[in-house]
Amino acid sequence: MSAPLHIALLAFDGMQILDITGPAAVFAAANDACGRAFYRVHILSAHGGAVASNSAVSVASAALATLAPAAVDTLLIAGGASAGLRHMGTQGAVRDWVRDSAATARRYGSVCSGALALGAFGLLDGKRVATHWDDCAALARDNPRAQVDPNALYIQDGRLWTSAGVTTGIDMCLALVEQDLGSAISHTIAARFVIYARRPGYQSQFSPMLHAQARAGAQFSGLVDWMKDHLTAALDVPSLAARVAMSERSFHRKFTGAIGATPAYFVETLRLDHARDLLGAQVALKEIAARAGFSTPAQLSKAFERRFGVTPMLFREMQAA
Repeated sequence: MSAPLHIALLAFDGMQILDITGPAAVFAAANDACGRAFYRVHILSAHGGAVASNSAVSVASAALATLAPAAVDTLLIAGGASAGLRHMGTQGAVRDWVRDSAATARRYGSVCSGALALGAFGLLDGKRVATHWDDCAALARDNPRAQVDPNALYIQDGRLWTSAGVTTGIDMCLALVEQDLGSAISHTIAARFVIYARRPGYQSQFSPMLHAQARAGAQFSGLVDWMKDHLTAALDVPSLAARVAMSERSFHRKFTGAIGATPAYFVETLRLDHARDLLGAQVALKEIAARAGFSTPAQLSKAFERRFGVTPMLFREMQAA
């Protein structure tokens, strides 16, 4: 039997507890699912001992020095309080250990705002990365040579894996386990955790409806709700402007300002989001197009590929694999 792969989870005072316990639970469940110790999980901190989270829960940790950087297969840095991250970023011994581990590890990365630490350690240049939406601006500002994706749940860029935060760290670790042990094991873990097994990394941190509802305000909130429930109706600017008793020009300007997208783009987003859900439910493409408000399957396919980079059928195959 081969030796277990060493998984290093880096903690610090003020960490988000789920950024440590979520990944640890996934790798432990993988061991159970495959019937052997495929992974060995190490919760590490600068000096070892109890590490206090930002939620009144502490975890036991070992000192970084107890695990040689060359032994690390996968390194993940937790997110958490900005003060704790900044302090960790100033510790030379931590920086050197992380950089040495990342240089030789098969995979390295972060959960949530842990990407800020990776940036402080100089490990994001030229990389496409994800982090919690609230930290995207700071991450982009401090790492101008990195491409920060504000929408993705998690991203793999070569050996680097980064995730948006908290539960998305679990999604990312399920993908890591699937890479190592196959989809059957990752699905088994997801079923045990009672979570969605196939939440892909490119999925947005926000549903278009939640994002629109948060921005619409009183003027357009009712219209947005109506649009969601009437995707097969005429949702062009003249029809929508008439529903809110506005001129077409005024409606287009005010709706775009409130929602952050033109009416046409937002309508297409709602329709594609619904089509994506129906693809997962194994509905025929012709019926999906009709139910999502596209005039033909070809129109749906063209819009889907333009927006997501894959055809609807390839998307379905990817989710079924």
